[in-house]
Amino acid sequence: MGSFGNSCGAAQAPNLTGFEWLMHGFGFRDSQYPDGITGVRQIHSGIVATAAEVRNGFVREADALVTDEHGVTVGIRTADCVPVLIADPVTRSVAAIHAGWRGSAKNIAANAVSELVTRYGARAEDLHAAIGPAIGGCCYEVGPEVARRFGAWIPEYGRAESPVKIDLGRVNRMQLEAAGVRDVWNSGECTNCNPERYFSFRREREKAGRMTAFIGRRS
Repeated sequence: MGSFGNSCGAAQAPNLTGFEWLMHGFGFRDSQYPDGITGVRQIHSGIVATAAEVRNGFVREADALVTDEHGVTVGIRTADCVPVLIADPVTRSVAAIHAGWRGSAKNIAANAVSELVTRYGARAEDLHAAIGPAIGGCCYEVGPEVARRFGAWIPEYGRAESPVKIDLGRVNRMQLEAAGVRDVWNSGECTNCNPERYFSFRREREKAGRMTAFIGRRS
């Protein structure tokens, strides 16, 4: 848990602000974003793609993007799902992750860590991860069949027999830590509880806009 800094209309995670080579942010309802963010069609999967694959048309659908290119910023869009940003100060590779319940059940955050390790030579223990605003355990009720998908990380969810309120931010933190990431910061802010700051699909349904979480190496 922790409080945000604010720069250029987007919130910044305190464990990422010290890297002068890095730009990043978690958007608000009214944020203005940098030009040229590389995004992808999100499908609630466990798929991780590179920014180059997306730009070159090899990948059109994924839920996490990685890059180590100078001047390239990757981003994902959310309105209750969990946004996760990862930076490696050694290889200067980065990841942006969209983790809804389906992606979280597929361990997409750990998949992104694995991609940074295998593709760019990062070490999990060197990574710094930030979990942005998402719908919290205070508001996110799911059926027992969904809750049980997370029993490997939170045993009480695995025993669910009736609807349960689950905390996907907590799940993603546990997944990142299990993947070897030592520094994980979680904003702890609930998008559903803060209508003046964040869009929420659960609250606004089809009228909900989207916030963008972005990260990249400066030129």
